[in-house]
Amino acid sequence: MNQIEEKTADPFEARLSAIERRLIAIEAERTGVRPVRSQRSTSAQIERFGLVGAWIVVVIIFGAVVPESFLSWLNFSTIFSSQAVLVVLTLGLLIPLTAGDFDLSVASTLTLSSMSLTVLNAQHGWGIIPSVAVALGCGVLIGFINGAIVLYFRIHSLIVTLGVGTFINGIILWISDSQTIAGVSFYLVNWVIVTRLFGISLTFYYALFLCLVIWYCFEYTTIGRRLLFVGRGREVARLSGIRVDRVRLGSFVVGSTIAAGAGVLYAGMTGSADPTSGLSLLLPAFAAAFLGATSIVPGRFNPWGSFLGVYFLVTGITGLTMLGVDTLVQNLFYGGGLVIAVALSQLVRRRQPQNFS
Repeated sequence: MNQIEEKTADPFEARLSAIERRLIAIEAERTGVRPVRSQRSTSAQIERFGLVGAWIVVVIIFGAVVPESFLSWLNFSTIFSSQAVLVVLTLGLLIPLTAGDFDLSVASTLTLSSMSLTVLNAQHGWGIIPSVAVALGCGVLIGFINGAIVLYFRIHSLIVTLGVGTFINGIILWISDSQTIAGVSFYLVNWVIVTRLFGISLTFYYALFLCLVIWYCFEYTTIGRRLLFVGRGREVARLSGIRVDRVRLGSFVVGSTIAAGAGVLYAGMTGSADPTSGLSLLLPAFAAAFLGATSIVPGRFNPWGSFLGVYFLVTGITGLTMLGVDTLVQNLFYGGGLVIAVALSQLVRRRQPQNFS
């Protein structure tokens, strides 16, 4: 009787191990790799923290070449502060990626959020709080539209989000009249970039806190486990009782809302909104997300890996810039980094099909 009550209390938890075993069996059959649960070997630990080691090596190299400028606390505080928006955008991208979907509209969502907030606050005199609420609401709406089209018409998420993102870009140019708009409330600017802790703007700590929240959800909540199972095997997850479409729709909505939050931070950092500048963050976000999938929890998109991925790439670009390398190195670095990161993450995933924990 007690066993029946336990199963009734939380039926999803009772299915977790069964789902995991099915997914492991499917991946093992597809790849021909026998699952090994233990990750305690030296090679596994090196792989897990390889990105951390690579980051340290990059810091040492550039620190030896340009020690005065590169190793200064001012330089590192600037890196941590300036790239926090990219961290938040990457974390938003992480949610649909974990569910097996791509969202190419996140950068457009960020830009629309930033622009709508600035237009309402600076041009129409709205208070900063209702302006922020509308900006976040844009993210919720875009995520729902993306998810609804993908799920109802069964169109690949790449195509849908690319089209929706392009449509959003047109809206941004329309509401801004293709101009940069300044005049965001100093209250927002103060709580985003002006106020600092240990010389680093509060934006960094917002991103750090969001990273912690997503990590906790992924590791210790049933919502995070559902998201992972759906991304690894939708049919198995569906047969096991998980509402796959609901999980995927929720991932689009949450991811777009986080991207809209990044837009709010972006407006606070710059004190203005540009109709195109936020769009350049799409490639770096994808590069950091896939690079992060090769570390901390290899083979899986994870927040701490993405966090490290952002700052590893930016540290390399900053060092090369200080050496006088042309500004085109940024595109080369992010583009090459994305290709390499995708290749490495796929290799890691094939070798570790069992990694669900």
